[in-house]
Amino acid sequence: MDEHEVHRAKGQFKFGEFFSLINQVSPKYWLMSIGVLIGLVGTAINLVVPKIAANLINTFSKGIDYHLLLTVIILFILSSALSVVGGALLGFFGQDVVSKLRQKIWAQLMTLRVSYFDEVKAGEMSSRLVNDSSQVQELLASKIPSALSAILTVIGAVFMMFTMDWHMSLVVVASVPVAVVLLTPLMLYAGRLSRKRQDAIADFNGSASEVLGEIRLVKSSNAEKQATQSTNGVIGRLYQIGLRETVYDAAMGPIMMMIMMGMVFGLLAFGIYRVSHGAMTIGTLTSFLMYIFNLIGAVPMLGTVFSEMSKAAGATTRIREILREPQEDFTVGDSINVEGQTLRASHVDFGYTTEENILTDVSFEAKPNTVIAFAGPSGGGKSTIFSLVERFYEPTSGIISIGDRPLNQVNLASWRSQIGFVSQDSAILAGTIRDNLTFGLSGEYSDEQLWHVLSLAYAKTFVAEMPAQLETQVGERGIKVSGGQRQRLAIARAFLRDPKILMLDEATASLDSQSEAMVQKALESLMANRTTLVIAHRLSTIVGADQIYFIEHGRVSGFGTHQELMSNHPLYREYVQGQAINQ
Repeated sequence: MDEHEVHRAKGQFKFGEFFSLINQVSPKYWLMSIGVLIGLVGTAINLVVPKIAANLINTFSKGIDYHLLLTVIILFILSSALSVVGGALLGFFGQDVVSKLRQKIWAQLMTLRVSYFDEVKAGEMSSRLVNDSSQVQELLASKIPSALSAILTVIGAVFMMFTMDWHMSLVVVASVPVAVVLLTPLMLYAGRLSRKRQDAIADFNGSASEVLGEIRLVKSSNAEKQATQSTNGVIGRLYQIGLRETVYDAAMGPIMMMIMMGMVFGLLAFGIYRVSHGAMTIGTLTSFLMYIFNLIGAVPMLGTVFSEMSKAAGATTRIREILREPQEDFTVGDSINVEGQTLRASHVDFGYTTEENILTDVSFEAKPNTVIAFAGPSGGGKSTIFSLVERFYEPTSGIISIGDRPLNQVNLASWRSQIGFVSQDSAILAGTIRDNLTFGLSGEYSDEQLWHVLSLAYAKTFVAEMPAQLETQVGERGIKVSGGQRQRLAIARAFLRDPKILMLDEATASLDSQSEAMVQKALESLMANRTTLVIAHRLSTIVGADQIYFIEHGRVSGFGTHQELMSNHPLYREYVQGQAINQ
């Protein structure tokens, strides 16, 4: 969908698309039906009250009819009670829908391909998850039922007025469209403002989440001013929209009051004229005024519904766009045991876009229980190879296989469950150490098992020294533990996972010498008797690998043992010499 089509879709509400989205979460329509029905009964009772009130007022000259007075009071109370019950049921229905819709959107986000997250900011996704789903709930559970009640009020009030005095009714019916025509441009303007505000909030969420997520980079780069200015631009856009909304809100009340009071004054004057000439009783005039106040409440409600429908059109479009995104398929393919099988890439090409290849004609082979090192200058494509092996992306051409089976024929969940990955900045989630060790794993793990893997990863000592030990909160992104500790926790998690294939992406690249030594010992223990792919920067790792593939400009320019490459690959020789000097 191009930009023009998206903006056009945001302004056009389509019931088919809206309810197609709602039906995906199997809503409890019976709850909505009961709520609407009770609300309509309450509205119908409310329409009867003015008619009875007219009879009550017309008999005042003969004394108060307490029976009629009690009837009016009871009907008022009953109408209000029914409205409360109907509104509560609709509220329950709306909460059920928005909860299920958010669950569906979240489940969809969790199964989208990695390429989607390369393009869309996390804050924008959060806005779709929270704000847009709330917009759908507001329309479905509040505005549409209110519109049905308003329609019944308009039709019922007009009908009752015509049965009482058709002359007066014609004046009322003629004045309502005038009020609607005057208010409609204001309602449409409110809808446009709301859509702009929703988009601006999504942009603000995305920008703020991005900056706050990398606040240490901001501070270490002295980029506070730059980050402030970039986000201030989005805040400025929200401010401009807020100013227009402020003017609108300030003007809308007085304008509506002026229109409605003008209408009421005109009708009241005409009614008094008819009463003075004996064409209408004072009770009928009072009844008319009650119906007019009902109309005053109902007609703007219909205008508000159209405004909300315009807002929901944009929310529906954005949510449907997320739900239409292609997912990773965890159901196809065979679940196989990859232990003892050779991992092989044959003539693989890949690019993040169609315009440029990141990898070209890449081939490698990792035999069981061997260490395969990928070396070469930064930006050559080494991490991209790892992404392809983990099946975050699919090769543009060529095949990656395990044994004699292409990876795309292997069940995705089964494949990833047999891979352990430790990167140079291993991810740690907010939560306890126990939560992080068992993240993504099924089943229960005893404290003994967790302490065992921590011991294997040389992490037992520092965890034991923490006040809450396994229940220690590590903070957002593991901020309460050091870089070396974070790496050792990631290695302990890999030990607990017990992978058949281990992938190490420069796992000691950003550590001090003491932490690096501890992590390296843990890695050597973890690598034992496993097929290991490693992006190497330490000279000892390169030298100790069974096979080395030198990657430059997205191509394998040479492969072999360390000695073979030293003798026949000049650039590799320079690279190793440079590493030796650095270390």
